Amino acid sequence: MFDSLPNTVTTFADWTWEQIEPYYAELEQRPLQPGAIHQWLLDWSALTRLIFERFSRLSVAKTVDTTDEAAETAFNTYMDTVFMPSQAAEQTLRLKLLASGLEPEGMAEPLRKMRADVAIFRQENLPLQVEERKLDSEYDKIIGAQTVRWAGEERTLTQLQPFFTTPDRATREQIWRLASARQLADREAINALWQKLLGNRRQQAHNAGFGDDYRAFRWQELKRFDYTPEDNKRFLAAIAEIAVPAANRIYAQKRQELGVEQLRPWDVINDYYGLFFPPLTPFTDVADLDAKAATMFQRVDPQLGDYFATMRAEGLLDLPNRKGKAPGGYCTAFPVAKRPFIFMNAVGSARDVNTMLHEAGHAFHVFEISQLPYVPQMRPNMEFNEVASMAMELLAAPYLAANEGGFYSEIGAARHRIDHLQRLILFWPYMAVVDSFQHWVYENLDAAADPANCDAQWSELWRRYIPGVDWSGYADEMMTGWHRKQHLYSAPFYYIEYGMAQLGAVQVWANALQDQAGAVANYRRALALGGTVTLPELYQTAGAKFTFDAPTLQTAVDLIERTVAELMAVTSKQ
Repeated sequence: MFDSLPNTVTTFADWTWEQIEPYYAELEQRPLQPGAIHQWLLDWSALTRLIFERFSRLSVAKTVDTTDEAAETAFNTYMDTVFMPSQAAEQTLRLKLLASGLEPEGMAEPLRKMRADVAIFRQENLPLQVEERKLDSEYDKIIGAQTVRWAGEERTLTQLQPFFTTPDRATREQIWRLASARQLADREAINALWQKLLGNRRQQAHNAGFGDDYRAFRWQELKRFDYTPEDNKRFLAAIAEIAVPAANRIYAQKRQELGVEQLRPWDVINDYYGLFFPPLTPFTDVADLDAKAATMFQRVDPQLGDYFATMRAEGLLDLPNRKGKAPGGYCTAFPVAKRPFIFMNAVGSARDVNTMLHEAGHAFHVFEISQLPYVPQMRPNMEFNEVASMAMELLAAPYLAANEGGFYSEIGAARHRIDHLQRLILFWPYMAVVDSFQHWVYENLDAAADPANCDAQWSELWRRYIPGVDWSGYADEMMTGWHRKQHLYSAPFYYIEYGMAQLGAVQVWANALQDQAGAVANYRRALALGGTVTLPELYQTAGAKFTFDAPTLQTAVDLIERTVAELMAVTSKQ
């Protein structure tokens, strides 16, 4: 029967659930025996790949143009008529496999994750999950529609970023206030959306037997077997002890060099050195972004370079910012084609280069895990997914200079790296704000249902972890920062991963400083494992430790600060 299953998503795109369902029924009815399990898993994987790739392509279509009503309708229709019933059928097959007691090679860890999924699956949550995704799409539409007029043109808020590099402080403030006013105009709409999301998530937890404890439900949904919420909070404490003082040192230096009594929000955006020297302009044409990135990846590793060349040749990049495009950047997978797709909003800034390197790390992960035979093996822990991306930012950094194939002069490359490395330190406290906020929200659902309480909590956390920037006079802008963190709406509790992975990525980079080829080889070996081993084993294969205690964080901060000092010596030549 499976010989008739389409081998491309193009053919599959028009299939209805009535055409798909018999394949699930056949898998459910087929006897599971040791000699037949391999083919059964291959057939199940072939079907799942088609289901997921169709979802992925429809999701891409609605994010590349949030004004495309036909794309949104197609996505919603697919979710309602195909994806939702497919998830119920997938659950039936998971139960069948677990009941068989069979454990094929390379499936121990996927089966552990499967047991977690089975334990929390509830049929009544499927429509809630579809509705949650629709609410996420509504958030994207709100953010994607935010534009202002600046320098005689209508611009998205992302397109304002290059203007923040002006050395004229009054102009920076003017731009910042203009963007902030536009964001505040959507305050009520986002608050209303937030209340719907909280109610939805609370009901999912209740349906799954967790009462009002959405965090416990989500912890299991995210397969967080190797650390607890209390471990998570110990990392936040380490950040307060180690990273916050390091961030304050950076802010103090910037304050001194700017000659101001207090740093303001418009003083800490984009390329800091652009306030004193001509701003970094790594590219003016997006075609230049992917062309130079291609050269850099070839320098990091020829196979990674070949992967990126494939993406360029096959049109798997949507890089420029434009009106109506969803915010942010992401990499998704097309598992039938065994290809990744990168989406971002490039406007010509240095941060676009970092985003390109980051998302390419995810893309390389997709290429490497696509060689695994079974779909359940292709789902790594998210805490390691971000090692793939953040480590690539650091592994590729030595090739940022034009004489290495990159974007800048020697001094420009040093400036870029200083800004990037300092942002690693500055990120940990910001990540702690976001993650601490999420813990508060889901420990206090009744209070969090009132956006005013969320505003107050965000303000308190911001003052605790980021005291080096003065927001006086802009209380509303500061307290609504949680409106501008997309993960709170689209991926609850998905943020601590970035902090953990950044610590892992710095360890991979430290290894590369001693043996670049060996570190990259270990990195690729870890990527290729997909989800077949535990999270600590993935880190170990990559040459890192899965730990997030204060001593490990201190070692990472020390390396970053030493490297920044070395790079500052290069910039002093200017």
